[in-house]
Amino acid sequence: MNSFPEPDFTPYLAAKTRVRDASVASADDALREIPDRARVVVPPLSGTPVALCAALDELRGGWSELELACGSLLEAIAPIAHAGAPFRFSTYQASGSLRDADAAGLVEHVPASYAQVPLLYAPDGPNPADAVLVQVAEPSPEGRYSLSTSVGGMLDTMRGAPLVIAQVNPRAPYTFGASEVDADEFDFLVELESELPSLRRAEPGAAELAIARSVAALVPDAATLQFGLGSVPEAIMGMLGDRRDLGVHSGLISDGVMALAESGAITAAEQATAPGFVVATEAGGGPAFYDWLERNPLVRMAPAGYTHSLEVLARQRNFVGINSAVQIALDGSVNAESVGGRQISGPGGQPDFAAGASLNGGISVVAMPATAARGKVSRIVRRLDPDAVVTTPRYWADRVVTEFGAAELRLRGLSERARVLAEIAHPDFRDGLAD
Repeated sequence: MNSFPEPDFTPYLAAKTRVRDASVASADDALREIPDRARVVVPPLSGTPVALCAALDELRGGWSELELACGSLLEAIAPIAHAGAPFRFSTYQASGSLRDADAAGLVEHVPASYAQVPLLYAPDGPNPADAVLVQVAEPSPEGRYSLSTSVGGMLDTMRGAPLVIAQVNPRAPYTFGASEVDADEFDFLVELESELPSLRRAEPGAAELAIARSVAALVPDAATLQFGLGSVPEAIMGMLGDRRDLGVHSGLISDGVMALAESGAITAAEQATAPGFVVATEAGGGPAFYDWLERNPLVRMAPAGYTHSLEVLARQRNFVGINSAVQIALDGSVNAESVGGRQISGPGGQPDFAAGASLNGGISVVAMPATAARGKVSRIVRRLDPDAVVTTPRYWADRVVTEFGAAELRLRGLSERARVLAEIAHPDFRDGLAD
């Protein structure tokens, strides 16, 4: 067992305002309690209750309209397969699974960072939840349930929502921390088994490996790490096996964290907050990762109000946050969520962690290949496209790494930023950037 004191996430959670009378029910009986024209909040990534959503799709004729509010979805799950009446969508983190629905005009994009998710669906917020569908692991011997791989803003949202329905999934790993809740947090418990959506790991190419080597050089022993999604972060983690006493305070953990922990590189012993524990609010990977996560004493799932809090992030020591981007302008402005005016992602935690790193003396890295579209388009540009989204403003800019090197931007003037960014652009585009 972990010998470090248990972290207390209670101050960063909404208070439990009422006790629910949870009952075991069929999916049909539970879902029919959702009122017409309701806003139904669904967890993102591997926390999506796939079987419960499929059952909702089967019953879709029972409503004239339902709004499904979500973050990133990993795969085309029902009811997205039947986009159209009664379903429409809102999202703070677009993903490929919503592409067809978006093209059909069925998606409302909500500009919100991950730190704001707990406020987004609050009863007095702009998008109050009418119902919440979640996935939980089978109960512990003490009768407690676990929100498994997705805590985020879900627990706060559950506590303020009029209706909460949980899919009890025997395949969902039981995790510790803020994910552990009593049965009285739910109105209905629906026993349904479904496979957890997996994060597909893309094999890194030569460019990704070159980027990973440069970023890994920035990570000292006892650093506290935050990773985003993608092949570059996974490649970076694959190069840190010789480090010691690494910590993790991240929005997401995945296969790479498992490998680092098994190598002995992660102990979190020197971590400033929640020492001794890997802390995250979302978890996603492959089947082996979910097996590793099951009742793992090293991992504590925390609410977004804790993981993405500037107050908590400012206390970190040797913090290294690693994210990616679609493009970055010569002034340091980062677009990580749109291409050609089309929303393909969302801010996620990137602006939160960039701000946190600037406050704690840490490092915030934007790691990306120098080009897109098979080398035809530079990701380093004179200025962001007119219809591009600014995910992270230029005053939070710090390190930018491509396969051609690393540039340090923090608190540097605009002309110096332009010079060092042009130096790490693809050679085919440097002259145009340097003019």
